[in-house]
Amino acid sequence: MQVYFIAIGGSVMHNLAIALQNKGYTVTGSDDKIFDPSYSNLKKHGLLPNKEGWDTNNIHAGLDAVILGMHAKPDNPELIKANELGVKIYSFPEYLYEQTKTKKRVVIGGSHGKTTITSMVMHVLRDNNINFDYMVGSQIAGFDTMVYLDEENEIAVFEGDEYLSSPIDERPKFHLYKPHVALISGISWDHVNVFPTFQNYKEQFSVFIDKIESDGSLIYYKNDQIVNEIVQNSRGDIKKIPYNAPDYVQKNEQNFILTAQGEIPLKVFGGHNMANIEGARLICEQIGLKSDMFYKSIQSFKGAFKRLQLIGENEKSKVYLDFAHAPSKVKATVNAVKEKYPARKLIAGLELHTFSSLTIDFLKQYYGTMDEADYSFIYYNPKTVEQKGLKMITPEDIKNAFGAQKMRVHRDIDQFMKEINDIEIEEKVVLLMTSGNFGGVNMEKTGKQLL
Repeated sequence: MQVYFIAIGGSVMHNLAIALQNKGYTVTGSDDKIFDPSYSNLKKHGLLPNKEGWDTNNIHAGLDAVILGMHAKPDNPELIKANELGVKIYSFPEYLYEQTKTKKRVVIGGSHGKTTITSMVMHVLRDNNINFDYMVGSQIAGFDTMVYLDEENEIAVFEGDEYLSSPIDERPKFHLYKPHVALISGISWDHVNVFPTFQNYKEQFSVFIDKIESDGSLIYYKNDQIVNEIVQNSRGDIKKIPYNAPDYVQKNEQNFILTAQGEIPLKVFGGHNMANIEGARLICEQIGLKSDMFYKSIQSFKGAFKRLQLIGENEKSKVYLDFAHAPSKVKATVNAVKEKYPARKLIAGLELHTFSSLTIDFLKQYYGTMDEADYSFIYYNPKTVEQKGLKMITPEDIKNAFGAQKMRVHRDIDQFMKEINDIEIEEKVVLLMTSGNFGGVNMEKTGKQLL
């Protein structure tokens, strides 16, 4: 099979390219910009394009498939030529489905928690020597790539992203996977650039449920009112399994789940992660894994990359990095850290980076999300606002939206980090949250400095 990637440098795109090469496919591709870690990973596997940019000479009738990434534009010259030659064009979710359409597909969706739940399921299955295909939106400890495909596997586990599939396919990615086992962890408005109203956003999850295979299963977080509403009004030919966070206790800053097998010690923390664990357990149960085996394996799960990742610590202080950016994610993360360290001062810093978070009409969704922090800081780059073509926001707009007049708002990353660093508290926890990179700051170095 000869497969060509237009915009091969994307996070999941380059991982899919590596996965297909590992299957024995002939893989080539192009991109006009490739950054690390994509650059280094592609180079390591001999898949790095010889030059940047698009070249129609790369496209020929001998290609079995072209996979189109979101970074490309609809008028991409390689895409136009592929269409002219009649080469089959796929988005990456379409191609993942083609690769796994004879397998039992598990898809984890939701506005928050989907990467963590997917990671938990992957960790437990591997720990129990169960082979499976997978696609996850973050690097996971113990897994070399974010995508893996093998003809022999009978199960495929996918993180179900609700964002668009490609520049020419505006269907949300998770509509294309047609799961046998699906999960929805919660619904809160996001991606306002493509879903301008909450009703429009919410409808995508109803469609996701409609795409579940006949006699399939839907696992859903019952404490989310919106999820409950959608599930109650959905089709009746699927099995519906509600879940909630199990009972748990905290001892010496460690969480323990209370089960019939006794107290199960965990390396992750926070009420939202307790709920994530229960969702993952029910998925594994649908696959055929018993609860005692799940609990034995989940004890060693340390979390996904940038999901409450500990990047610095000493005897009295800790620094965490988290991918939180949407309002529901920010609130859950702040509350989880405060719950774990109630006696320490919590210093929370958030970068507003996404289209949604920098849209003035959406900002009010963040009201109260950082109330549990003892000190709260916001960083945003005015150039990012301009690049996204948005109306400029002010520090006062942000303070009013969060309902936090004492919040410190910075447009300069050095001042943001300096002010956090200057807080002289011996026993503290610093929580840094972003879906970006804080202006290119070295986070490992920062984690040590902030101590």
